[in-house]
Amino acid sequence: MKKILALLGVMWLAVAAGAQTNMALPAGTAFKVKLENTLSTFSSKEGDAFSGRVVDAVMLDGKTVIPVGATVQGRVTKVNEPRRIAGKPTIGIFPEAVVLPNGERYMLNATMVDTNLRNGTDVNTEGQFKGDGHDAKDLTEIGFGTGGGMLIGGLAAGGKGLLIGGGVGATLTVAHWLGKRRSALLPSGTELMMELSRPLAMTPETGGQ
Repeated sequence: MKKILALLGVMWLAVAAGAQTNMALPAGTAFKVKLENTLSTFSSKEGDAFSGRVVDAVMLDGKTVIPVGATVQGRVTKVNEPRRIAGKPTIGIFPEAVVLPNGERYMLNATMVDTNLRNGTDVNTEGQFKGDGHDAKDLTEIGFGTGGGMLIGGLAAGGKGLLIGGGVGATLTVAHWLGKRRSALLPSGTELMMELSRPLAMTPETGGQ
């Protein structure tokens, strides 16, 4: 009888261990990561690595699956810094793996959906961070550039000069903005909200770092 009970106990432990190994977080699970290195359109390039630390424990059925302090690793997939009035600077990132404090490494497929940055920044549906582009101050300066040209032209040649001067002022101001850099910046310490694009099977990678 004791041998049977012992055998049943071993079988139960094996089943429990198997259930733990096969645990999977469903697609759509959200988690927050604090960025450990700065990413920007003026210093980062496609293929650069990034990492962050999980801020809040990720739970499943009341159990911690990804603890606080786990590392999320990934790479930069897009860097775009337009030199024109329309368009916003863009940084795209792709989380590839999560490493638990005990060293276990899991493949990860997730998308950034938000950050704690504001002031005109945004994250689009493709998980790309958008910088603030041109703001109201920029547009005001463009207006002053046009108005100043109209004033100078008007003083020099009357009514006709108003149109010519306005055209010159607008051209010079637009040329200024065409050459001005507008950058997107994700400083170290930025909180990134991410969501799993696919279920995360808690099966450790083999040969991981």
